[in-house]
Amino acid sequence: MEIAIFLSALLITLLGVAYVKGYDYVKKRSPENLVHFYLIMATVRMLLIGTAVVLYVLFADSREEAVRFALTILIMYAIMMVTTLTLRH
Repeated sequence: MEIAIFLSALLITLLGVAYVKGYDYVKKRSPENLVHFYLIMATVRMLLIGTAVVLYVLFADSREEAVRFALTILIMYAIMMVTTLTLRH
């Protein structure tokens, strides 16, 4: 499970960096499209995190481990959302 948590934290970090860098890029070049950028990134982040949780739950050794992983990654996701929204707005 430790490697899964590490990879999840890495995924969330990469998604957060992509959001911040993409936001800066869109704001500089085409600010009228910020709403579209936000909606696309929010959808991509939700789909990737949801896919990671579902895959782990399907292949986990025990139900308890799957629940712990799902809660951990969802907490990290919530922190990422608050952090990126705070940094950019």
